[in-house]
Amino acid sequence: MSSNNASTSEEGKLNQIKSNYKPLNLKNNYILKKIFDNLQKNRALEIIKYNKDIQKRINININDYKEYLDIYSPIEIEIIPAKNKYGQFIGISEGEENYFHIYFNDIQKQVFTNILRKEFNVKKIKIIIDYQIKSFQDLFFKCECIESIYFKKFYRNNINNMRGMFHECSSLKELDLSNFNTENVTIMSYMFFDCSLLKELNLSKFNTKNATDMNFMFSGCSSLEVLNLMNFNTENVKYMDFMFNECLSLKELDLSNFNTENVTTMSNMF
Repeated sequence: MSSNNASTSEEGKLNQIKSNYKPLNLKNNYILKKIFDNLQKNRALEIIKYNKDIQKRINININDYKEYLDIYSPIEIEIIPAKNKYGQFIGISEGEENYFHIYFNDIQKQVFTNILRKEFNVKKIKIIIDYQIKSFQDLFFKCECIESIYFKKFYRNNINNMRGMFHECSSLKELDLSNFNTENVTIMSYMFFDCSLLKELNLSKFNTKNATDMNFMFSGCSSLEVLNLMNFNTENVKYMDFMFNECLSLKELDLSNFNTENVTTMSNMF
């Protein structure tokens, strides 16, 4: 058999494998499809092309390509509305509606609105945010009808801006950020500004190594009694103006780990 024929035969076998092992569960799963396509692009499939357990090997390779899970995983948020409060519950910017999937009361029917009305009788809201979103600026800006926010799934690390994320969420009483990923966030200014009913914020898992701006971050959190910032890395922060301004209920604040070497302004910090 000539080398050309052998090459053609090999390519035919590989194509056969590709067609056989692109099953429906891969076609319908965006993340798995991206991993599968990447394996093909890097000719990784050729290495295992005669392996009858190729499907199993593809699943193993998901762990090898964890960055895809980080980049393409949607973020899932659960919201409990405040009683007798109606209005905007998520600050969707114009043109971004397709990136937000909203469900009321866990019923699997997408709702194309970011306004809560009395007649909806909503007890729980689930929001799924697609991978295209890189900024959370003003995500819940002035969403006064939210009582509780819980980030159930947050694997992605490409969010870089959280300015004003919970700005003036004046009815917010519970905020679970235990699954939060702030690894590459640079802007955190006004993040919890005027969250006047929040009594506790546990930010012990926050990664702030890349943060540069913390202006007004907790300003106006007048009910805040407990604030854990022990793991805050502030070595790159430049701005801390009004950071804890009007935190009237805060009795104790341990900033022993704070590095203010690069801070240029901290006027009215407390």
